[in-house]
Amino acid sequence: MTTSAAMAEQSVSTPSTAHPASVPQRASRRPLILGAIASLVAAAGVVYWLHSRHFEETDDAQIDGTISNVSPRVSGNVSAVYVVENQTVKMGDVLAEIDPEDLRISVEQAKASVALAQAQLEAEDPSVPITLATNESQVASAGGDLAAAQAALSAARSDVQQLTAQLAQAEANDRTVQLDKDRSEKLIAQGAVAQADFDQHMNASVASRANVDALRQSLAAAKDRVNQQVAQLVALRSHLTEIQSNAPRHVATQKATVIARQASLDLATAELAQAERNLAYTKILAPVTGIVAKKAIAVGDHVAPGQEVVAISDTSSFWVTANFRETQLEAMQPGQSANLHVDALGADLHGVVESVGGATGARLSVFPPENAAGNYVKVVQRIPVRLKIDPGQAGLERLRIGMSVEPQVTVR
Repeated sequence: MTTSAAMAEQSVSTPSTAHPASVPQRASRRPLILGAIASLVAAAGVVYWLHSRHFEETDDAQIDGTISNVSPRVSGNVSAVYVVENQTVKMGDVLAEIDPEDLRISVEQAKASVALAQAQLEAEDPSVPITLATNESQVASAGGDLAAAQAALSAARSDVQQLTAQLAQAEANDRTVQLDKDRSEKLIAQGAVAQADFDQHMNASVASRANVDALRQSLAAAKDRVNQQVAQLVALRSHLTEIQSNAPRHVATQKATVIARQASLDLATAELAQAERNLAYTKILAPVTGIVAKKAIAVGDHVAPGQEVVAISDTSSFWVTANFRETQLEAMQPGQSANLHVDALGADLHGVVESVGGATGARLSVFPPENAAGNYVKVVQRIPVRLKIDPGQAGLERLRIGMSVEPQVTVR
């Protein structure tokens, strides 16, 4: 027991005797450690500062691309669906079909309308040359009648002139005959002439008077014929003018009718083409190569134009939309190199800055901020930057729209 107690005392007394010497030694090391830590922190700060001067990075970025929302172009009941979600499709693949029977009937109706319009056009088309020939014939006939009337008028006027001359001569002869008759009357009373001579002079007087009256009546009839020919000539001239005036209108009317028939044929042909296109639209085709991201169509559904039935994510082209703070864009410009770390792949891709957005994300939101309010607080805004992914890199086929990306843009 004595020995153990002695040893314990010795062990306890040993540290107490060494403690005063170790405390100054530790105290002398502490400034060195603190200095080393401060140096490391300063070096790390310098390195980070140098790094931040050459690079800009953000974790607010995603893989972006085109999503084609496919909708039918005609209405009807779905008769078949050929795709499921997450299925890869190529451009032109048939996604679904709509029952085509109603549209086939529309095509047949359109064909009948085309045939009817064609027949009407063929029936109406010869009317224009027929009308032209008829008009020319009518004009020629009216012109002939007018020329004949002018000739008849000239002949009637010539008859008037001849009868006028004959009447003047007959009246002169009649005056001579009447004088001879008067002398014979005086001489017969005196018994100076024979009765036969007197009778001869009397008969000559009667005949001469009758000839004058006949010529006067003929002259009056000739004048009446002249008036009739003048009236007929006026009527024929009016008729010719009417025919010449109406002929172009008749032709224009026939041409308008033909044009209307042609327009009806063109309309029927266009309707047939539209009906045939609508029949082809019963097959809903993939507009792009990609992956079916969403399918909202099933057999028996009634669909209509504009109704979204399939959403296809286009896998042929991807880019990155990175939302950088506005304070990070001072040195950023198109063409700068970018390293793109894709979380889902655990790999880095290479790209370049393609463009800087035209507005901040806040301005493009559904409810943009109203900075005119009295409670305005300045907030650092973010602007979308489009980063182009270089083609031909490994892993591009595994990219999907919406994947998180951490881009790092080399700005200096």
